[in-house]
Order: sequence, then structure tokens, then C-alpha cells
Amino acid sequence: MKVLVIGGGAREHALCRSLSLDPGVTALHCAPGNAGIAEVAQTHPVDALDGGAVAALATGLGAELVVVGPEAPLVAGVADAVRAVGIPCFGPSAKAAQLEGSKAFAKDVMAGAAVPTARSYVCTTPAEVDEALDAFGAPYVVKDDGLAAGKGVVVTEDVEAARAHANACDRVVIEEFLDGPEVSLFAITDGTTVLPLQPAQDFKRALDGDEGPNTGGMGAYSPLPWADPKLVDEVMASVLQPTVDELRRRGTPFSGLLYAGLAITSRGVRVIEFNARFGDPETQVVLARLQTPLAGVLLASADGTLADLPPLRWSDDAAVTVVVASHNYPDTPRTGDPIEGLADVAAKDAPDAYVLHAGTKQSGADVVSAGGRVLSVTATGTDLAQARERAYAAVARIRLDGSQHRTDIAAKAAAGA
Repeated sequence: MKVLVIGGGAREHALCRSLSLDPGVTALHCAPGNAGIAEVAQTHPVDALDGGAVAALATGLGAELVVVGPEAPLVAGVADAVRAVGIPCFGPSAKAAQLEGSKAFAKDVMAGAAVPTARSYVCTTPAEVDEALDAFGAPYVVKDDGLAAGKGVVVTEDVEAARAHANACDRVVIEEFLDGPEVSLFAITDGTTVLPLQPAQDFKRALDGDEGPNTGGMGAYSPLPWADPKLVDEVMASVLQPTVDELRRRGTPFSGLLYAGLAITSRGVRVIEFNARFGDPETQVVLARLQTPLAGVLLASADGTLADLPPLRWSDDAAVTVVVASHNYPDTPRTGDPIEGLADVAAKDAPDAYVLHAGTKQSGADVVSAGGRVLSVTATGTDLAQARERAYAAVARIRLDGSQHRTDIAAKAAAGA
């Protein structure tokens, strides 16, 4: 099978790495890719938001499966354009991708499917914002209705900060704060059958101890030793299958990756948000544990045959990923700094630890930073403690001026806390 992956972040590098290890993949392409992806796939320049350009590239390459990684191309209808030229595509239609593209749409779908979630108000005026903030009180949870690259959510005790964020958005969802730990659960679906993956936990705040501003994610781990063994079955029954069924009932069937961001509250599981694609950085640890070859699973989602697949096979190993971010992330990050030590990790830590590139590019002989989140250093081990030790040993080999990373990824879970 010839496969084309669309995107250029660490999630796409994780996808490309897994696909490159799949004996059923005969040719692997990625557009636009990055410096790390170029080591496992042939990269091509493309505007990932231009459905016509992506479809033309896929046709020219003779691709037999296109995998759309990021949310913005999905919301822009890239998967529709690829399917229109007769090529199977992993990823939802533009209409179904509104599950991520609009928080208000997602809340409406959840209401129709009786999915447990936070109570919320959709606000478009300052008066509505003030009323909603007063109704819920602190801590305030304010979400930009549209796509914001993982940084459109403010959770704060400061009503003025909440009001400022709300009034900077055209449309905003204000909701009750959900207590309890958060879990990310991915499911692959063809619009009818739903195939859950292993749960993971990510770390949204920039600094140790869950301090600092929200980011796109600073690290993740899987499995979750503290989670109820019945969690996946419960979420399948109360969240994932009802959502897929409701979207099909509405005439907007969802095929691709359905990501449920969950809070395990004192009142039970609640959905914080849905995403319409693999999450970053959770994909890095989930795929590190998946033993079933990936391409056939993604193709079965694209062509509606998931029900025919045997159960997925998983490693018992644990996986941890630590994000190395550039100076000043998540504000305006500094780019263009050389990255050193990548060859050291490859020589000394592989295959137990490896580097997935996010915001990187090739500049002459150097790999340099080209974004806020630069690298995802991923490691596996017999348990979280070993995976964590290996991940941080690899991080220590990398040199990037002004870079930052959290030092406490998976620390509590590894310690049994």
C-alpha cells in the first residue's frame, strides 16, 4: 500500500514512524513533513489546507490511502477533496469535523446523544459573557468556539482574565469547571463500528506542577495504572458509540479518529471536549504501544470495514513522551536555533528511546527549531518508571538554546501517587 500522510508535526512523525514499520506499506510519503519525518518518508511541499492540491498530490503519487493528521485541514474539507477523486482517506468530512471545529456544535451533538458533559452557555455578547461567568463562578472555564491550536481555553480564578479572553472571541463557550484527573481516549471509527485505543494522559500546562499557561501539550504517558480497568468500556458505552451513532443519525457520519478528552469527576466521567484527529502528544505514547500494523486499521476506517478486523494487539510496556519546547513558548516562540544531540540519542538510546520531530526544519547541514513545540522525546519501558527514566536520559542529550521542558511528566503515576 502507498500511503500519504498530511501534516508536519510530532503527531505526523509518530504516524509515519508506525507506518514505516508496517510491512504492508510499500511507499510512504508525507506533505509537508519536517526534518525528522524526512528520515522515514519522502516529503513533498504542499499547502495542507488546500484540498485540491492535496488531492492532486495524492493522485500523482498513486496513493492508496491518505491520512490527514491536523485538525485545520479536516475542518477545511481536505478529506472530502481526497475522497472526491476516489482515494480512501482517514479523517472525517468537513461537516463531521465541526465536532472539533465548533465547541457549540459539539455540545449540541452531546445533548442529542445524551453524552455526559459540563453544563455550558454559548455567548456572543459581553452581557451574555458576564451572565455566564456569574452563573458558574470560579474557577472559570472559557473556550473559544473555533480552532485555536490547543490554546483557545482559559481556566482561571481571575474573573477579569476570563472576561478578557471571552470578549476577544467572536463566539465563546463558558462552562462549569470539572474536577478530577483528565484522560485522553482515542477511538478509530468508520462511522458505525468504534474501535477504542489505549487511554493516555497529557500535560497541558507549560510548567512543572501544572503551573503556567495552557499549551498544546508538554508530555504524555500510557497506560494509566490508576484508572479503573472498566474505564474504556464505560466510555465506549456512554460517550464514543452514542456520539458516532448521533452523527450518523444527523446525516454527518464521522469516520476517522474520534478523540474524547475526559474528566474523571466525583460524579462520574464527563467529556471536556472532542477532537477530530489524533491528539498531540498522546499519539506518540499510544502508537509506541500498538503492535497491530497501523495501515490496515486506518484503511479499514476509510473503507468501512472496521468490524472485520481482529482485536488490536498492545504491548504491555509503558510509554512516556516529553516535549522539548522553544524559548518563550507558548507565547511567540523563538525559532531558527540549531538542535544538537539528535545523533547521540539515535546511537545510544534507540530503540528504547527516540526523537519525534514537531517544529523542525533542515537548514543546510543543521536541523533547526521552526515552531513552539520542537521535539517529542519518546521512550518505552517495562513500567512507567523505566520509560520515564529513558525519556529524560534522552532529553538530557539534546541541546537547543533557550529550550524548556517539564521535568515531572508521569512522575506521580510512576510513583503510584
